[in-house]
Amino acid sequence: MLYTIKNGKLEISADTFGAELHSVKLGGKEYLWQCGDAWKRYAPILFPFICSPKDRKYTAGGKQYTMKANHGFARDMEFEFTGQTDDSLSFRLTDNTETLAQYPYKFCLDVKYTISGNCLSVENLVTNTGDEDMYFYLGAHPAFNCPLNEGESFDDYYVEFDLDEHITQKIGDETVTLVKYGKQLDMTRKLFDNDSIPINYPNSKAISLRSRKSSSYVRLEYPVSDCITVWSPTGDDRAQFVCLEPWTSVPTFYDDDFENIENKPNAIKLGKGEQYRYYYNIVIF
Repeated sequence: MLYTIKNGKLEISADTFGAELHSVKLGGKEYLWQCGDAWKRYAPILFPFICSPKDRKYTAGGKQYTMKANHGFARDMEFEFTGQTDDSLSFRLTDNTETLAQYPYKFCLDVKYTISGNCLSVENLVTNTGDEDMYFYLGAHPAFNCPLNEGESFDDYYVEFDLDEHITQKIGDETVTLVKYGKQLDMTRKLFDNDSIPINYPNSKAISLRSRKSSSYVRLEYPVSDCITVWSPTGDDRAQFVCLEPWTSVPTFYDDDFENIENKPNAIKLGKGEQYRYYYNIVIF
């Protein structure tokens, strides 16, 4: 079920399925990709994995498990709607028979969207409700319209970092430099020929999607993320969007040398009864 809140500037909608954002509007203009044929998502939540381990298999407590889909299961599950105020929407997912078949830990994942002025704050709160340590990865995958305005093209846009970044991408045995100690990453279809561009431990804690032809833009602030990823499908002109993805760490497959989830270097460990708060902001201009 879809729920909507709005203030004098911003209007957002989110669904109980996946607790996924479906709309972010400023002054009536839509900024979020509307689930077209090029990618049938809006802004999925990635939990308990970012991407997948090799063959979607891993071990926990000496037992092998298989994750049914990429990016974990939260994005494809029905959440409980737990509350609405004038400026917030809240959702909750807890472990069940389906999750325990893929992931052995008991948990509670609370998702809250709060609007203030032209800013949308997103909070994910993970609680370990079991009797043993749990391990997980967590991230977001919002897709923003690109272009945002009529008369513009995908190539008119660029991603701007708050601070200088040195961004490289490994292609086979070669390492290619995409940004050499600068702030700007130009958007082209060819840029994504080798899939997404994750920036591990970025200097910046905010990133913006901007146009050379207009003043409309999206700023994403990620104060507690160790990785920010930029992605759009390659070779598909229907994909009029760019994803700005804040993640707790690099993807799970970076840790494939460690099959046991307890040993994966980038997995977050949460003790019995402990909570982990993860948050980011989307600011619309």
